Amino acid sequence: MNVQVKDLHFEPFISHHSIQARVVELANRLTVDYHGKNPVFLSVLNGSFMFTSDLMKSFLAPCEISFIKLASYQGTESTGEVKTLIGINNKIENRHVIIIEDIVDTGTTIKKILELIWQLNPASVKIMTLLFKPEAFQENMEIDYVGFDIENKFVVGYGLDYDGFGRNMNQIYVVK
Repeated sequence: MNVQVKDLHFEPFISHHSIQARVVELANRLTVDYHGKNPVFLSVLNGSFMFTSDLMKSFLAPCEISFIKLASYQGTESTGEVKTLIGINNKIENRHVIIIEDIVDTGTTIKKILELIWQLNPASVKIMTLLFKPEAFQENMEIDYVGFDIENKFVVGYGLDYDGFGRNMNQIYVVK
């Protein structure tokens, strides 16, 4: 079913079932990769809250979860400028950190997060994203865990928004 968010029309793109199946696969992989390591998951708000919640329900090992909030979007376009809004509260020195993003497109936000994280001397840092836009990516770094590669199109739902709207939809929609 097509939906309207504010002034834009969207059509179904990735179903709730497909998202849930992929989240379980990613959680299973993380459970193996971080067995015995007690990692810190650093969830990037606001967009990754649904992804993080579902991922943590399927991660079957001891861990901690913390949150950071940055912003670089206005409407449907990246501003290219990242503003730190909420910082890291957990001690991550000598800890294994997995950054959880909803979407990585240009890479500007994730680059800023990595700069902040490495200053805190973690043992390791990995990047996980539900959605990755290889065509839009402008940075020279590896995204370690990817849910879905997608085209460079604007999407909403499952935590992703358009000016704050559309986050509550349980699947992902693409602009028509």
